[in-house]
Amino acid sequence: MSLSPENISHSAPLLKSAIQQLSEAGIALQVTKKHVKNVNFRLKPYTLLVSVPNFISSAQMAQSIAQRVPWAIENHGQVLEQYKRKQSNVNTSSTADNHILLWGITQPFTLNHDEKIAYYRQQLAAVIPSLFAKWQPIVGVTANEIRLKKMHTRWGSCNTRARRIWLSIYLPAYPIECTEYVIVHELCHLHHANHSAAFWQTVTTAMPDYQRWHSMLAGKTDQLD
Repeated sequence: MSLSPENISHSAPLLKSAIQQLSEAGIALQVTKKHVKNVNFRLKPYTLLVSVPNFISSAQMAQSIAQRVPWAIENHGQVLEQYKRKQSNVNTSSTADNHILLWGITQPFTLNHDEKIAYYRQQLAAVIPSLFAKWQPIVGVTANEIRLKKMHTRWGSCNTRARRIWLSIYLPAYPIECTEYVIVHELCHLHHANHSAAFWQTVTTAMPDYQRWHSMLAGKTDQLD
């Protein structure tokens, strides 16, 4: 299960505080109950994964997570840097026989790296007008400018002052709903510049099933800013 401030209204205040601190640092919390003896933590780009024993109480879980929050925030920058270097090496390698995904479906042809970039840019540019026309009225805001960029550490970003949204050209590799989620996420930043509880509530109101697409993108290229 994934936890965020809007879906733990009945959980312990200690857990709420932990999630809030992580959210302010750009880190999502994902908790899974398993047949394990101890609480296990794994820090990934923009995500803290926690495995907890089935028998653990909510209070014990909250206390364990709260104790690890400073560690996660302190080490997150290093995790991002390591992943950025790894992703950069992958994306810059020359691959002549490279199968391509379009909107999550494998295509019957191959492209090298440069051809793939150009193809994804073209495909994303083609759907952007209709997707923004769909979601801007739902979110209740309008972006002044939309740009595409070859980003290795983010799926999207938002300049709230200029009301400018950037999207990663790698998005067309995933189901189109993932691109829609990134658009919703960045549009919601025009209401809330941070990742506060109010921000996530705005995302949830606009796109109730956002967590499915958020999870699909998590840990692929780095997540959202």
